[in-house]
Amino acid sequence: MNLVESLRTHRLLAIVRGNDPDAALRTVLTLAEEGIEAIEVSLTTNDAPAVIARARAELGPEALVGAGTVRTAVDAARAMEAGASYLVTPALVDVLRSADVPDDVPVLMGALTPSEIELALARGACAIKLFPASLGGPAYLRALRDPFPDVPIVPVGGVDAAAARDYLDRGALAVGVGSPLIGDAADGGDLGELRTRAAAFRAAITRGAP
Repeated sequence: MNLVESLRTHRLLAIVRGNDPDAALRTVLTLAEEGIEAIEVSLTTNDAPAVIARARAELGPEALVGAGTVRTAVDAARAMEAGASYLVTPALVDVLRSADVPDDVPVLMGALTPSEIELALARGACAIKLFPASLGGPAYLRALRDPFPDVPIVPVGGVDAAAARDYLDRGALAVGVGSPLIGDAADGGDLGELRTRAAAFRAAITRGAP
């Protein structure tokens, strides 16, 4: 299953960011055990490439473990060398132009305005990371669906369990969730609490779904 298909099916992208590489790895593996298929490891995580490589080794070559906060060609190269299965940028960047990104490595590119969305698509983005989604909320996403009815959009930033269903109901492909889901798990926090939050997000996402 590719990234867009996975997000369309499971409706959730988990974003792992933390200071403890071992805890970050345990977080990724716990999320996978809880049925969350698409997991992004932010490059702001300590030793993020090693976390990505270890997670892919544990979960297998088909695992959708990607790299987030990819801003430069150097970031992209580090992520791909570690085995990231996709790249996520925080903004409209020239990663696909300035880095040797293979065609089979999807890029979820950050954008906020209609003009940025058009530019991201022109640069080869497989989907749009609407960031920060909290700036306009679900109503802003709904307004974007009129001119961009077929563009896959993933709101990220300030998406908690309560807001997740609202974004999905207004046309999001999926939602990207960091701290409201991860909490302090990637810094060594309780994994049992992470499992509880994961279950809450799954319930919120499936509630009212067709």
